[in-house]
Amino acid sequence: MMSVYSNILYKKLPPLMVAITASSALFLSACNDSNTQTNTKKVETVADLSVFEGCYTVSHDEPAQIKVSQQDDAWVMQMKEPASAKRVWDDAEPLEVIENSDIPTFFSIDPDNVDAVIGRPDRVLVLAHVKPVYANIDPLLDSEYLSYIYKGANTIYRVECDEVNTDILANPHANIIIDNVNESI
Repeated sequence: MMSVYSNILYKKLPPLMVAITASSALFLSACNDSNTQTNTKKVETVADLSVFEGCYTVSHDEPAQIKVSQQDDAWVMQMKEPASAKRVWDDAEPLEVIENSDIPTFFSIDPDNVDAVIGRPDRVLVLAHVKPVYANIDPLLDSEYLSYIYKGANTIYRVECDEVNTDILANPHANIIIDNVNESI
């Protein structure tokens, strides 16, 4: 009895499959109206620079050293002044958006994993915001922020802004001089 049913099923299955495939193809081609135009223009997304607004430092347990803010519709940065100064932050320096195609110049990270880059016009300081998803999976990143400061790149940390001077000269590591390694040895 089983072989009779399976024999009938096998005989009717190929025409049934052909009918389903043909119907699906007709249905899908009917959905693709030739009057519908697909927009092939490349949509440029503007980076959300607000991710940079705030203060930064090189270590979790240090006070803020860099401040990024928006003033008069422009992005600027300020550095913390030493305790001997009569003010907490120095004069604001302009910042500008940096194209993702320039990321390899400053950081060894795939530009697809970065959502915003901003820097000084002289490129002495460049900040990048790494996409949070990527920062969570890359074991080399312990922050969503990267800084490039005069030929060196590292992670930096976003911290609370404060209005307290820092005595930079009191840092016991401030006067350490690292000589070049003798490569001939």
